[in-house]
Amino acid sequence: MTRLKRITKWIVSLLLIPVTYVLVSLLLSAIVIDREAEPKASDMVIFLTTNGVHLDIILPINRMENSLLTGLKYDSNDSYLAFGWGDENFYINTPTWAELTFKNAINAMFLQSSTLMHVTRYARKRSDWVEVRLNQQELAQLNSYVHNTFQLDEQGNKIILNGQGYGTYDEFYRAKGSYSCFKTCNSWVNSAFKQNGLRSCLWTPFDFGLMHAYAP
Repeated sequence: MTRLKRITKWIVSLLLIPVTYVLVSLLLSAIVIDREAEPKASDMVIFLTTNGVHLDIILPINRMENSLLTGLKYDSNDSYLAFGWGDENFYINTPTWAELTFKNAINAMFLQSSTLMHVTRYARKRSDWVEVRLNQQELAQLNSYVHNTFQLDEQGNKIILNGQGYGTYDEFYRAKGSYSCFKTCNSWVNSAFKQNGLRSCLWTPFDFGLMHAYAP
């Protein structure tokens, strides 16, 4: 009986870890840090988008600095570039949620792993994008944040993974940092906003925290 109690206690303790993680994540996602004061010249516009789980930051190409644009694949028909950061194995081996495996999910959340930047090209704005207004200084800081996430080679060039995109409209590039349950694709976006003084969640591993914060 004593052994059974120990096993039961161990199982309950194990189950409490993900439950606690989810509850704390939901609480911190609901706490929105707003600007101290709305800047007078918030005349620049960027966008947020989500596939239902994963957030991307979308920047108009004509608002991007040369340091960020250099080395990225795009052409004259493209007007926007979307940036997402995440686990390399998860990105490459899970192109759709139907292909998600338990092993890939566990590896991404709990093991040290290499990361990628996913860059998607758009010719025109989409109706489901959420608008984010900011000023020139905040836009410059955001450009720097995204640029500094790219891993560079010895010559200072971005490192593209040729032939690894999901289609003809996107590419993967090597990135800095390691993905975990505490630093997710969505917390990367949230950190970009928080560090630049934009409205953000206290912390969030989910997409809906920021999407709700910027909902019209």
